[in-house]
Amino acid sequence: MVKYDFDRQIERRGTGALKTDALEAGYGKADLLPLWVADMDFETPPFIIEALRKRLEHPILGYTIEPADYWPVVQEWILKHHGWKVEREWLRYIPGIVKGIGMVINAFLKPDEKVIIQPPVYHPFRLVPEGNRREVVYNPLIENADGSYSMDFENLEAVCDEKCRLLILSNPHNPAGILWDAESLRRLAAFCHSRGIIVVSDEIHCDMALWGLRHIPFATVSPEAAACSITFAAPSKTFNIAGVVSSYSIVSDPLLRERFYSYLKANEYDDAPIFAPIATIAAYREGEEWRRQMLDYVEGNIESVISYCAANIPAIKPLRPQASFLVWIDCRGLALSHEELVELFVGKAGLALNDGAMFGAPGFMRLNVGCPRATLLTALERLRCAVNSLNDIE
Repeated sequence: MVKYDFDRQIERRGTGALKTDALEAGYGKADLLPLWVADMDFETPPFIIEALRKRLEHPILGYTIEPADYWPVVQEWILKHHGWKVEREWLRYIPGIVKGIGMVINAFLKPDEKVIIQPPVYHPFRLVPEGNRREVVYNPLIENADGSYSMDFENLEAVCDEKCRLLILSNPHNPAGILWDAESLRRLAAFCHSRGIIVVSDEIHCDMALWGLRHIPFATVSPEAAACSITFAAPSKTFNIAGVVSSYSIVSDPLLRERFYSYLKANEYDDAPIFAPIATIAAYREGEEWRRQMLDYVEGNIESVISYCAANIPAIKPLRPQASFLVWIDCRGLALSHEELVELFVGKAGLALNDGAMFGAPGFMRLNVGCPRATLLTALERLRCAVNSLNDIE
């Protein structure tokens, strides 16, 4: 068995990496330790690099067709890992999940129809509808006593009107790392189906369930869920290939499928570029051991964050994620304003995280722990010193 090295520190500056090379534009400082953009600092699996390299040995990069084993490999992966038997006709390539949300909006929604989101949640869920001139309706999650979240169905009933046509679901949830339980998903499906609301379920983190837990695909929980849903997924988060746009759509309902896939085809959005199928096939065919080792390492990083904060920065409380490499940290115990909190992380600690306000939750930060442990421990030590400096000022 190959032992993969997740401790290796790789310099990404100067490669066009968003995480490093956009720091100056995003934070006003280029020398921050970047723990924000949701890709990992681990080496992309070597079998994926090799598959891409092999194709690059051919001197012509012309128009291509999808490899015959592309969709069978995807179907096999989904069945093996999620117990979902996906038919070939349900699947199509899409050029990115955020772009796919915009495509659903334009394929299905009239200009006066609305989109429901459940903050705190991934900020493009708000930005894409707004950018497409659709009104966004907020159905905030309930924060539980232990820091976890639940869906607020009473509020959903109250805020939903006849113009609400789409609900965007984060499953697993970004930024809080929630694996939604079957009962919550069934209840959501029943509500949306009864109102004629389409659910777009963003399941890009589905293969990163932690601690032996399992992800439940939204479309599998009930006939109503299958009838009202469009599911988006990809190998990109799990196998660290975000730059190889490898997303796909799953639609089991024939009416939704015909309308959405006709829209994709008419605009040629469903043509997979040359490297996406190659990377996907390599990831799903050869990546299980790498995935397991990566998740073990990420779990160790999460434990490091939780134990370090408890021992050294008790005012900061990380929520243990059930999935993904993103940790939602509650900084409200510091009693800082939003501006003061950003200054603490950026100005004093020299760290670039995503601040909670963009997700709809000021007082929180989203920490990316998909990095070598030494990098993470450096970040935590910087944060400890910055927090201690607040006490010195007082």
